[in-house]
Amino acid sequence: MDVCPVDCIHTTGDDNQYYINPDICIDCAACEPVCPVNAIFFEDDVPQEWKSDIEKNLLYFQKHNGLGAAFRQRSERR
Repeated sequence: MDVCPVDCIHTTGDDNQYYINPDICIDCAACEPVCPVNAIFFEDDVPQEWKSDIEKNLLYFQKHNGLGAAFRQRSERR
Protein backbone atom coordinates (compact mmCIF):
# COMPACT_ATOMS: atom_id res chain seq x y z
CA MET A 1 0.00 0.00 0.00
CA ASP A 2 1.75 3.11 -1.26
CA VAL A 3 0.06 5.48 1.16
CA CYS A 4 1.78 4.02 4.25
CA PRO A 5 5.01 5.87 5.09
CA VAL A 6 6.40 2.91 7.08
CA ASP A 7 5.13 0.05 4.89
CA CYS A 8 3.12 -1.64 7.66
CA ILE A 9 0.18 -2.78 5.50
CA HIS A 10 0.58 -6.33 4.26
CA THR A 11 -1.22 -8.91 2.17
CA THR A 12 -0.45 -11.92 0.01
CA GLY A 13 -1.94 -13.07 -3.26
CA ASP A 14 -4.06 -15.55 -1.30
CA ASP A 15 -5.53 -12.96 1.11
CA ASN A 16 -8.88 -11.27 0.60
CA GLN A 17 -7.90 -8.22 2.64
CA TYR A 18 -4.97 -6.16 3.87
CA TYR A 19 -3.49 -6.38 7.37
CA ILE A 20 -1.82 -3.62 9.41
CA ASN A 21 1.27 -4.55 11.40
CA PRO A 22 0.77 -2.79 14.76
CA ASP A 23 4.43 -3.13 15.69
CA ILE A 24 5.44 -1.03 12.69
CA CYS A 25 2.43 1.31 12.36
CA ILE A 26 3.09 4.88 13.54
CA ASP A 27 -0.61 5.76 13.76
CA CYS A 28 -0.36 8.50 11.15
CA ALA A 29 -3.85 7.62 9.82
CA ALA A 30 -2.79 8.09 6.19
CA CYS A 31 -4.47 4.77 5.34
CA GLU A 32 -7.88 5.62 6.81
CA PRO A 33 -9.20 7.88 4.02
CA VAL A 34 -8.03 5.53 1.25
CA CYS A 35 -9.46 2.31 2.70
CA PRO A 36 -12.20 1.34 0.21
CA VAL A 37 -14.32 -0.36 2.89
CA ASN A 38 -13.74 2.03 5.83
CA ALA A 39 -12.33 -0.80 7.93
CA ILE A 40 -9.37 0.82 9.70
CA PHE A 41 -9.83 1.48 13.42
CA PHE A 42 -7.86 1.61 16.64
CA GLU A 43 -8.79 -1.39 18.80
CA ASP A 44 -10.97 0.68 21.13
CA ASP A 45 -12.94 1.99 18.14
CA VAL A 46 -13.58 -1.30 16.30
CA PRO A 47 -17.35 -1.75 15.78
CA GLN A 48 -18.80 -4.75 17.59
CA GLU A 49 -19.56 -6.60 14.34
CA TRP A 50 -15.85 -6.51 13.41
CA LYS A 51 -14.35 -7.42 16.80
CA SER A 52 -13.46 -10.89 15.48
CA ASP A 53 -11.11 -9.21 12.98
CA ILE A 54 -8.82 -8.26 15.87
CA GLU A 55 -7.93 -11.91 16.34
CA LYS A 56 -7.80 -12.45 12.58
CA ASN A 57 -5.11 -9.74 12.39
CA LEU A 58 -3.26 -11.35 15.30
CA LEU A 59 -3.24 -14.75 13.60
CA TYR A 60 -2.09 -13.24 10.31
CA PHE A 61 1.07 -11.78 11.83
CA GLN A 62 1.75 -14.91 13.89
CA LYS A 63 1.56 -16.94 10.70
CA HIS A 64 3.46 -14.61 8.37
CA ASN A 65 6.17 -13.15 10.54
CA GLY A 66 5.72 -14.32 14.12
CA LEU A 67 4.98 -10.92 15.60
CA GLY A 68 2.23 -12.13 17.95
CA ALA A 69 0.45 -8.77 18.18
CA ALA A 70 -2.87 -7.65 16.79
CA PHE A 71 -3.85 -4.07 17.60
CA ARG A 72 -2.37 -1.73 20.15
CA GLN A 73 -4.50 -0.43 22.96
CA ARG A 74 -5.41 3.26 22.79
CA SER A 75 -2.97 3.97 25.64
CA GLU A 76 -0.11 2.57 23.52
CA ARG A 77 -0.59 4.89 20.56
CA ARG A 78 2.46 6.88 19.58
